[in-house]
Amino acid sequence: MNKNYRDIKAILYVRVSSDEQAEGCSLEVQEAYLRSYCANHGINVIAVYREDYSARHFDLKRPELKKIYEYCKKHKHEVDKVLFLRWDRYARNVEFAFTYKRKFYDEMGVEINAIESPIDFKATEWSMLLAMYCGTAHTEDDKISRRTKDGIRGHRLKGEWTNRAPRGYKNVRRAKHDCWIEVDEAKAADIRKAFKEIAKGVEKPNCIRRRLFPHIPETTFFEMLRNKFYIGIVSVPSYDDDQPEQEVRGKHEPIIDEATFYAVQDIIDGKKKKTPKMTRTLNPKLYLRRFLTCPVCGHILTGATSKGHGGEYTYYFCNHDHKHINVRAEAVNDGFVDFVGRLRPNPALLEIYHNVLQDIRGDQMKENKKAADKLQVELDKLIERINRVNDMYFDGDITKAEKDYNLSRYNAEVAKLKDQIEVLRLSEDLRGAKEKLTYSMDLIGNLGGIFKSGQPEVKIKLLGSIFPEKIEFDGKNYRTRSFNTFFEAIFQETRRLQGKKKPKPPNSSGDSGSVPRAGIEPARYCYHRILSPARLPIPPSGRGASMKTECKFK
Repeated sequence: MNKNYRDIKAILYVRVSSDEQAEGCSLEVQEAYLRSYCANHGINVIAVYREDYSARHFDLKRPELKKIYEYCKKHKHEVDKVLFLRWDRYARNVEFAFTYKRKFYDEMGVEINAIESPIDFKATEWSMLLAMYCGTAHTEDDKISRRTKDGIRGHRLKGEWTNRAPRGYKNVRRAKHDCWIEVDEAKAADIRKAFKEIAKGVEKPNCIRRRLFPHIPETTFFEMLRNKFYIGIVSVPSYDDDQPEQEVRGKHEPIIDEATFYAVQDIIDGKKKKTPKMTRTLNPKLYLRRFLTCPVCGHILTGATSKGHGGEYTYYFCNHDHKHINVRAEAVNDGFVDFVGRLRPNPALLEIYHNVLQDIRGDQMKENKKAADKLQVELDKLIERINRVNDMYFDGDITKAEKDYNLSRYNAEVAKLKDQIEVLRLSEDLRGAKEKLTYSMDLIGNLGGIFKSGQPEVKIKLLGSIFPEKIEFDGKNYRTRSFNTFFEAIFQETRRLQGKKKPKPPNSSGDSGSVPRAGIEPARYCYHRILSPARLPIPPSGRGASMKTECKFK
């Protein structure tokens, strides 16, 4: 279709990323150049589409270019050109450039072109020029990407964070290349509280999330709990195939101690036994709720407080059917205090256990000292290598790039060794173990008092530690199939409290014969009963098989 020079209609397409816009290549500047070009060449501008997505995501996120394509399909023969400033504004991907050239030019007759370095698509060399212009931009993108990855990895190896600060921290920038991470105390307080609450194992992590971080999605919350940045660890991404991902000690201040962090990881992974979780505020009078089971149907017991004449009354009852069991909470709690109060530790066994722990602790301290001394030798060698690398650089034997590469590798190993040595040295200096052990044994010996006057959270944790299975309650008595193996060993009354009879010693049956005790004093009267034929061995002569007598001796 022939068109007069003044009848050409064009759509202007401008695109810029945030970085380029900051450096003076804004959308307005591009549009001004394009409009000036169209005015000088007598081209009518029918629309302007503005795009602010990066060219790296051309094939995924170009909504404005897709709108231009849809507009041209609906208004065929009404658009002659789609113009942009340069070819890198159109595409930095050769495959994409050729695909949209075919869609616009070959299928609809709409010319796509840059006002700088325009291409004549009727000439034979158009494909070479299009590949060169867009391929050059693609190559430049790859170079920028590699330089960015190199810079990120270099900073990470030095323990510096290169991204947006995680929740609880804030980015501080004094100049373009002078920035660091600081703790944001306003947000860090809630994060510390969340970790501590989860580490207790009393309440579900999701319940804590809804209480402390109601606006954070569940996935984001659990990612936060997994983030080692909070204990001072910086993750260094892998690079090519020869440099795997690693972790280094960061320069920022940790806000969570390692013991709490890893306790939370155990709870999330299910490695730590968790006590029943309370989905509501814990009632101190109902701390046994979800630990006791109904003797009729086996469902757990729950509880509630009701108002009546004279005040409030709290009851435990079956979660499945209230008719199975319904008992006042005061009676249940008092009975349970008496139940656990009968647990008495075996003093002799506790003494043995104490001595064994002391021996194990002493052996472990010796092993830790040997391991720490061995690692210290390796650390000294690495420090010598670092000094040698610096000397070689100052003497001009190696380049700065070689020096930086070797130092980053050695510094990462030094940080790792220092952490290991610190942990081992700390374990050597464990003080107060004897006092802690004594306190623990006193605690075990006073379970009744703790369950009578202790805090509900403490009772919950003790219940989860002592009783791995539920406790059956029939209204008066308490019965459990098993105790924690440690308690099984140290408590004398465990078998009796489980309802198991003590094994009878040999020859203690009531049907067995008794003989009078001989001694200085006259023998006492006792009865000797001959067993029935079915329970007697057959005598050799066969006689006396039916004899059943009762004899009295003096």
